[in-house]
Amino acid sequence: MSLSLNLPNTDGSASEYRLLGTPIGRPSTPPKFNRIAYAAAHVVSEPRKDVDPWGRPAIDWDATIAFRRHLWSLGFKIAEAMDTSQRGMGLDWAGAQELIRRSLQEARTVPGADLACGAGTDHLAAADARSIDDVIKAYETQIEFVEKNGGRTIMMASRALARVASSPDDYAKVYGRILSQAKGKVVLHWLGEMFDPNLAGYWGSAQFEPALDCVLRIINENKDKVEGIKISLLDNAKEVQLRNRLPEGVLCFTGDDFNYAELIEGDGKRYSHALLGIFDAVAPSASKALASLAAGDAATFRSIIEPTVPLSRKIFEAPTQYYKAGVVFLAWLNGHQSHFSLPAGLQSARGVNHYADIFRLADKANVLDKPDLAVARMRHFAGVFGIE
Repeated sequence: MSLSLNLPNTDGSASEYRLLGTPIGRPSTPPKFNRIAYAAAHVVSEPRKDVDPWGRPAIDWDATIAFRRHLWSLGFKIAEAMDTSQRGMGLDWAGAQELIRRSLQEARTVPGADLACGAGTDHLAAADARSIDDVIKAYETQIEFVEKNGGRTIMMASRALARVASSPDDYAKVYGRILSQAKGKVVLHWLGEMFDPNLAGYWGSAQFEPALDCVLRIINENKDKVEGIKISLLDNAKEVQLRNRLPEGVLCFTGDDFNYAELIEGDGKRYSHALLGIFDAVAPSASKALASLAAGDAATFRSIIEPTVPLSRKIFEAPTQYYKAGVVFLAWLNGHQSHFSLPAGLQSARGVNHYADIFRLADKANVLDKPDLAVARMRHFAGVFGIE
């Protein structure tokens, strides 16, 4: 007997939707990939303990760490304390420190578990930054914490640097200083303004070509300290331009949640590795697809990964910075947490029609791991909005 429920339509009506997807099976052991694949993981709030959900939201640490074990079991590395965990949008530096410490500690108990941790300047309010030296000190504080706890660093883009930098030379000075001091290799992060409007003009220019020249200069001057760069511009042509110009040994990590399927597969000469927020939401599908690609079965890779792309484009639609709501919505539907609540109440950033579209697209992409549970929870959710 097929599962069905009533879902809202954009014209204000509601209509029956019948599920048609088939859940993706889980591997018995973590699979091996021929691409480096980081999943940027979300945090699970604890709404029953919140006293200041917009300032210092309570975190359910047990559920948050359990979700990381879920990702490790599927073969992923974890990009910890990144944008997907609501850095600067619900998770402050104090919360990020606790998250980094706990995740690194847990990783040491899980065979094969690996992660890298986001270090930025978010404890320094952009408005309080007065100079490049302020930015350098802020980066040093966070990277020192990651390294002290035995972690590897992803150097996140800085709102403070975007505010005080007056030229590409300022970016070169900051990144050169930080990379020269890093204990190990660092992953850089090019986050577009669609993810964070405060990062407009990053690398010293609002235009792509001068920005690309700036970041390539930084990489070439510090290539012994750069593992790779994650680029999140939602433009596959720009990523390919960067990828083709990287020096030997420096990796390109796609952060393009619109075009990741083709970028990971590559053009026959080059390909991108992955550091993606969408892998949090579609982990079983992405794991099976990547394992197929590693086995030389590109057709199966495409057949599994391509149906997730329309879902990802819906989750990451403008205003893109609110994509975390869709990621956590799927975690709730799939039973990874008992509620649909985000730090800072970010679940309110999207409307019921958006969530209904996510539900339909997730079903069509075979991303609903527990259809019975997903339907039951979606019915309750829709009922809050008067849809019986």
